[in-house]
Amino acid sequence: MGCPGDKEKLDEAVETSKRERDLTDDEGRRINSTLKMTVPEILYEDNHLLAVNKPAGLLVQGDRTGDRSVLDIMKNHIKIRDSKPGNVFIGLPHRLDRPSSGALILAKTSKALTRLTAAFRDSQITKVYWAVVQTPLRPLPGELIHHLRKDGRTNTSRRAAPGTPGAKEARLRCRLIGTLENYSLLEIELITGRHHQIRAQLSIIGCPVKGDIKYGARRTNPLGGIHLHARRLEVPHPVRGSRVIITAPLFPDTLWNHFNAQFGDST
Repeated sequence: MGCPGDKEKLDEAVETSKRERDLTDDEGRRINSTLKMTVPEILYEDNHLLAVNKPAGLLVQGDRTGDRSVLDIMKNHIKIRDSKPGNVFIGLPHRLDRPSSGALILAKTSKALTRLTAAFRDSQITKVYWAVVQTPLRPLPGELIHHLRKDGRTNTSRRAAPGTPGAKEARLRCRLIGTLENYSLLEIELITGRHHQIRAQLSIIGCPVKGDIKYGARRTNPLGGIHLHARRLEVPHPVRGSRVIITAPLFPDTLWNHFNAQFGDST
């Protein structure tokens, strides 16, 4: 699927990836700390909607770690940018896992939050992800259907038999965009929205997301993120009703860069 010279580029990418894995934990923590203080790139904004490109490793909303989140950062950013004297309202109609990156929709009014939450709940949103995975040994099916059950103790979702208490059907569509030796780039469209759904279902078929050791990847990524990126969201505008298409650029990374250079126009 590549062009002449791809092998040389890939060798360079693999060598760079090896160097990245040699980062010390302290270096990784320092870089991640800087990341959490940076305002995410704004992809779209009007009086009702705000869409940002969330970096891997950044929380969407606060948790028991006390780390800063997208909500914290964007509220503070808008308060300062717009010179707002009171509290800034930012609502969260959906989520992205902390180690994932990509397009995140936020609501700027309570009315927008209610309508967007309903749109996500009622499957009115098109959600397209890119994932770098260990190259599958067999051809991928066009659609994956499993039943998943969340384990709150380990914060994972695992395959379960239909009818198992707590098990929910999980469905997604996937297609292979391209392959570079040990890794492949997949495009995934979520049909349902279960806990860790993409990560769990790709693990079930033997091609876990790169860096996702929780679901079977061989090793972690240097900064703890995984190669799962919310590439595109299509949402009904909460006031106008028209479709808003949000596309999130990939973050600088050896493999992302190489795949994007080869297959970036494949969507």
